[in-house]
Amino acid sequence: MPEARVGMSGWTYAPWRGEFYPRGLRQADELRYAAEKVTSIELNGSFYSLQKPSSWTKWRDETPDGFVFAVKAPRFMTHIRRLQDVEEPLANFLASGILALGPKLGPILWQLPPSLEYDPEVVGRFLDLLPHDTATALEIAKGRSERMSGREHLEIDANRPVRHALEPRAFSFDDQQFADQAAEARVAVVLGDNAGRWPRLDWITADFVYARLHGDEEIYTSGYDEPSLAEWEEWVRDNLDRDRDVYVYFDNDQKVRAPYDAMALNERLAR
Repeated sequence: MPEARVGMSGWTYAPWRGEFYPRGLRQADELRYAAEKVTSIELNGSFYSLQKPSSWTKWRDETPDGFVFAVKAPRFMTHIRRLQDVEEPLANFLASGILALGPKLGPILWQLPPSLEYDPEVVGRFLDLLPHDTATALEIAKGRSERMSGREHLEIDANRPVRHALEPRAFSFDDQQFADQAAEARVAVVLGDNAGRWPRLDWITADFVYARLHGDEEIYTSGYDEPSLAEWEEWVRDNLDRDRDVYVYFDNDQKVRAPYDAMALNERLAR
């Protein structure tokens, strides 16, 4: 049976304290609290730096059975290397502890910068590198650099699927050739609701779909009213009916909208 996962992009935000998070809740307990309210969360810390294996196991153990993390891939690969010469950084990322999530590992999110224009050759080479199961990911991880010595995790509990979602932010990616490349690689193209700032690509290129809701009127700020949530509920249900898993993440966190919008959409889907 296909499943829908709805949550937020991250969970560590100061404005949420005393608002979404109860006053007095320890920061160390915020993930545990948030994971009781939604079914998935985008893990953002991995975008900024490689995390320690102990962090990955802690996040795994603090969330309930059946919970899933989407994991944001390192900006070193997407924004600095710009998808080129990333074999070793990919190995380091996969060796850093992400595989310790086990059954809680959801899609890996590759968010591209707006300045990265579509280049079919660059995109094609990058997509060819991506592992689609944890056994392959483990073999890639074994090629990590020496600087990872002593802080790597090179074990898997089972061979599980690994999914990837790509979020381009340059309008040149609105190209049928890119859609075909993504479909051939079985990589989802993120549907971004972003007030028109970046392309809105509502394509089916994998056996799952992935949406990031940044704000329909003002990016990172706008909340989603009942008519908007009804439209997203319809989109989710339509994909479920077509036997696709669905991942939806609210990234409109600046005015503490994201957790409440995520809970509201989850409530609609539970009816």
